[in-house]
Amino acid sequence: MARNPERRTALVDAAIEVLAREGARGLTFRAVDAQAGVPVGTASNYFTSRDDLFTQAGSRIHVRMTPDPFQVDEAMRAAPSRELVQELMRWLVRRMTVERTGYLALLELRLEATRRPALQAELNRAVRASFDESVRFHLDSGLPGDEDTVTVLYLAMTGLLLEHFTLPAMLSDRELDALVDTVVSRVVPPS
Repeated sequence: MARNPERRTALVDAAIEVLAREGARGLTFRAVDAQAGVPVGTASNYFTSRDDLFTQAGSRIHVRMTPDPFQVDEAMRAAPSRELVQELMRWLVRRMTVERTGYLALLELRLEATRRPALQAELNRAVRASFDESVRFHLDSGLPGDEDTVTVLYLAMTGLLLEHFTLPAMLSDRELDALVDTVVSRVVPPS
């Protein structure tokens, strides 16, 4: 196996692009090579199998979708309140819209994980770690609500993002920020 970490990362990022555009069936070594602009056969030198490629994409996707710590610090300058949670959730939707490719690839990976045990294990690990970090962040920041609040907010926002990215006409008569505000006002207790 080849050992150039920068090239490996570029190939995994190319795989994420292919997943978002072509779906899991389109994720081949040849498609990754073409997306990355490298010679045919390069991806097969970096990954032992398609399962390995899927698993690596599952690991990388969360790195790409994690907010910049400086931006988080900036956002958290306001006092903890329901309004701050609303702003943080609006920011989440804006970030996912900017990283639309990553979010669509994540949806593809989640579906593929139902058929690939190694990918499912990696996504369970990565998503659980991210969720646990969100709970810790929420509680440590003094934001209103408890762990159950964060769980319900996570589930509601996941559903909202799923609709927004896969069936945008479904809620086209509703403004996205207004939907976020409704979710937060129904889930997060007042400060």
